[in-house]
Amino acid sequence: MSSHVETMPADNQGSKRLFITLSVMLATIIQVLDTTIANVALPHMRGTMSATQDQISWVLTSYIVASAIAMPLTGFVAARIGRKRLFLYSVLGFTLASVLCGAAQSLEQIILFRILQGIFGASLVPLSQSVLLDTYPTEQHGSAMAMWGMGVMVGPILGPSLGGWLTEYYNWRWVFYINVPFGIMAWLGIAAYVKETKIDAERRFDMFGFTLLGLAIGSLQMFLDRGESLNWFSSLEVIIEASLAVVAFYMFAVHMFTHKAPFLEPMMFKDRNYIVGLLFGFMIGVILLATMALLPPFLQNYMGYPVLDVGLLLTPRGFGTMTGMMIVGRVARKVDLRYLVATGLILMIISLWQMTKFSVDITRWEIIWTGVVQGLGLGLVFVPLSTLSFSTLAPRYRNEATALYSLVRNIGSSIGISVVTTYLSHRVQINHSVYAEHITPFNSALQDAVQKGAYDISSSVGLTTINNVVTKQAAIFGYLQDFRLMMYVCIFTLPLLVLLRKPGAR
Repeated sequence: MSSHVETMPADNQGSKRLFITLSVMLATIIQVLDTTIANVALPHMRGTMSATQDQISWVLTSYIVASAIAMPLTGFVAARIGRKRLFLYSVLGFTLASVLCGAAQSLEQIILFRILQGIFGASLVPLSQSVLLDTYPTEQHGSAMAMWGMGVMVGPILGPSLGGWLTEYYNWRWVFYINVPFGIMAWLGIAAYVKETKIDAERRFDMFGFTLLGLAIGSLQMFLDRGESLNWFSSLEVIIEASLAVVAFYMFAVHMFTHKAPFLEPMMFKDRNYIVGLLFGFMIGVILLATMALLPPFLQNYMGYPVLDVGLLLTPRGFGTMTGMMIVGRVARKVDLRYLVATGLILMIISLWQMTKFSVDITRWEIIWTGVVQGLGLGLVFVPLSTLSFSTLAPRYRNEATALYSLVRNIGSSIGISVVTTYLSHRVQINHSVYAEHITPFNSALQDAVQKGAYDISSSVGLTTINNVVTKQAAIFGYLQDFRLMMYVCIFTLPLLVLLRKPGAR
C-alpha cells in the first residue's frame, strides 16, 4: 500500500476497499456469466438466425476460443498501459460487444461480436483477482478471495437459470443486454476507486511466444469443442487441431525456458504452491462445469422437468457455494487452509457418490441437497486454493499469474465437458448392448410384462417401444457412470494437498 492509503482513516480505507470489491466483482460476474448464460438461448437464436445446430454452436465456440487466446495477454498489456486503464478498456469493450450481440441480425454478425466479447472479457477475471490481492493486506487475502470467488463460482451456476428465465419471459437478446447496467456500474466503480499501477514501457512483446501459445490454446479449444460432433479422430479436422495443439505447446515450452525475454516469465514456475495450485485449479475446472453440463439434460430428458424447474433445482447449489465461501472468509485466518480444501473435496466426493445412486424415482429434495453439499464443497475448495496458490508468489508476477491461473481452470472446464460428453456417449452404447442381451423370450420379467399387456413383441411397434425403454435405461446408467468418474477425479486430486505449503512456510 502507498503511504497515502496507510494514513487514510480506517473507515475511509474500508469504504474504498468495499467499493473496489463490488466493482471488480461486477466485472467478474458479467464475464463468467456469459460462459453459460447463452447456452439455453441457443435454440431460440437458431430459429432467428435460420442456422443449423452445428452453425449455431459457433456462438459458444467463438467466445471460448477468443477468450482463451486473449487471456495470456493480460500481464503484458497491463504492464505496458497500466492495469487500471486495461481494466476500464476491457469493461467498456465487453459491454459494447454485449449490446452488439443482442442487436445482431445474422449468424456472421453474432459470431463476430462474440469474438469481440471474448477478447475484451478475457482479462476481467484475472485483473479482478489481481486488484483484490493488491487492495487487501496479506492477512486478509482469504476474505478477499472469498468475495472474488463468489462471482467466479456462482456465475456459471446461475447462468443457465437466469438465461432460461430471460429467454422464456423476454427474448434471447436480453441474455446479452443484461450485461449493460452491470458493466456501467463496474466501469464507474473502477474509474473512481481502483489505483493505477506503474507502467513498464521497456517491456518487449514476445510475438513468437504469443503466437505459439495462441495457436496451441486455439487448436486445443477447437479440438475439444468440435471433437464430439465430428466423431473425434475419425475426422481430419480434429486430427489437425490435436496435432497443432501438441506441437505448439511443446515449442512454446522450449521457447519460454530458452528465450531471453519470453512471453510468460518462467520464474513463476519455480514457486511450488503456484504450480500445485495450477494443477488443482485444472481439476476443479474439470469438476465444476462438467457436472453442470450433465445435470440439466439428465433432469430434462429423463426426469421430465421443464427448463425453468431445472433452473430452480440447480440454484440451491449456488447458495451452497456462497455459504462455503462465507465460511472461508470468516475462518481463513484461524484455520490451516489446507484442511478447508480437504473438507471441501470430501464433501464433493460424498455428493457425487450420492449422485451415482440417482434414479427416475428420486425426489426434488434429493436433487437439491446433493447440489447444496457439492456447492458447499466447491466453496470450501476454491477460495483457500486461490489464496494458497498466490501466498508465496512474488507480487510482481500477479498480473501474469492470475491470467494463467484462470486460463488453466477454463481449459480444465473445456476438457472436463468433452470427457464427460464422450464418456457418456461411449457408456450408453455399451450399456445398451449389455441390456439388449437380456431381452429374450426367456426373460421372466419380459414374459410377465407381455402377459400383462405392457408390450406386444409380435409387432414392430412393440419392439420399438422395448428398444426405447432399453435406450433410456442405458442412458440413465451412463449418466450415473459419469458422476462416478467425477467422483474418482476428486479422490485422485486429494493427494495433491500434501504438496501445498502453508502460507509463510519455506
